[in-house]
Amino acid sequence: MFTYSQAYYDLRNTLQTIYDEGEATAIAHAMMEHITGDDKLQRLTDKDKLFTAEQQTQFDSYKELLKKAKPIQYIIGKTWFMNREFTINESVLIPRPETEELVDWVVKDNAGKSPTIIDIGTGSGCIAVSLKLDLPQSTVTACDVSSGALLVARMNASNLNATVEVKHIDFLNPEQVETLGKYDIIVSNPPYIPESEKASIHANVLNHEPHVALFVPTTDALLFYRIIAEFGKTHLNEGGLIYCELDRDYSMQAKDLFEAMGYTDVEVRKDMAGNTRMLKAMLKK
Repeated sequence: MFTYSQAYYDLRNTLQTIYDEGEATAIAHAMMEHITGDDKLQRLTDKDKLFTAEQQTQFDSYKELLKKAKPIQYIIGKTWFMNREFTINESVLIPRPETEELVDWVVKDNAGKSPTIIDIGTGSGCIAVSLKLDLPQSTVTACDVSSGALLVARMNASNLNATVEVKHIDFLNPEQVETLGKYDIIVSNPPYIPESEKASIHANVLNHEPHVALFVPTTDALLFYRIIAEFGKTHLNEGGLIYCELDRDYSMQAKDLFEAMGYTDVEVRKDMAGNTRMLKAMLKK
């Protein structure tokens, strides 16, 4: 049996063949906390404590999955977003810190209000559920084309006691889109990575996260921004707002697109890493 210390260093050293040192260290700590139930400080205190037979078996199994670049969030089936625990699986993207910044922007702009909100491409439901909980007077609808994603979104809404209407909508199907109502806010983290960039994507994303939520045709990188802008023209109330996460390489093109389609006060913001990754636009009719 490994001691806690031996297990941590064994896993970290293994992961450094796949990830950089910082990420390998973070994953190793997260996995050790999941297996032992102890935080970093407690494990340091108990560094010579031996795994139980069950913990050793679990460690060995998880290590093999991690060696195949399977993200730890999919292995343990959960992740944290906006200080809440969300269930996830390979039907949905792993929520990112940058998306928390998008949600925070919406919440701060609309605090104390009671907007009707639609989340396009909801995935795990992290955006929709967080907005409902942080803007409790809001009415929130979450849409996705993936049946698997919708199951996860419904589970998270239920687990976190968030009243969110979840709908199966393909935004590439105009007939389905026209069944939707009118809203004060459209929010989306849409697919935006051109397919030509697949070769540069790390294996932990490319081999495990859903491609339908990641990629767009190389010849039409702004596909979903155009669809969202068109949807807003007929489904936003007067003064309605759109908030989108962006591909940093196409952020200014996305801004130009919304302005060309008649939106005003179009603003782009940088994320914590200094990348232009968020957009806000207003519709004045």
